[in-house]
Amino acid sequence: QVQLVESGGGLVQAGDSLRLSCAASGRTFSNYAMGWFRQAPGKEREFVAAIRWSGGSTGYADSVKGRFTISRDNAKNTVYLQMNSLKPEDTAVYYCAAQYRIYGIGVSPIEYDYWGQGTQVTVSS
Repeated sequence: QVQLVESGGGLVQAGDSLRLSCAASGRTFSNYAMGWFRQAPGKEREFVAAIRWSGGSTGYADSVKGRFTISRDNAKNTVYLQMNSLKPEDTAVYYCAAQYRIYGIGVSPIEYDYWGQGTQVTVSS
């Protein structure tokens, strides 16, 4: 059983920063892509950022490029999402996800096999 647990969400003002964490357990993720997705009320789940567990390929949604940074700490089995210059439109439940693949990353939610329960990020205007 693969388990992913997100933490670090909260209520902040526009322009503030947050760092989300995703603690992974249950197996070794050597050949996995790790992704962050978000879903706001009434909207579809959308891609935010992804990174290979090995630290190779990375990718970001256009809406967060230059503001968000994805990283990982293999020793702690943890993936991070550093979010700077937050905007009200960033408000959503943020989910950590894992996808088995030999190389590269995926950007579609349907490609991912394992999901955390989500952490709420609310950005006030």
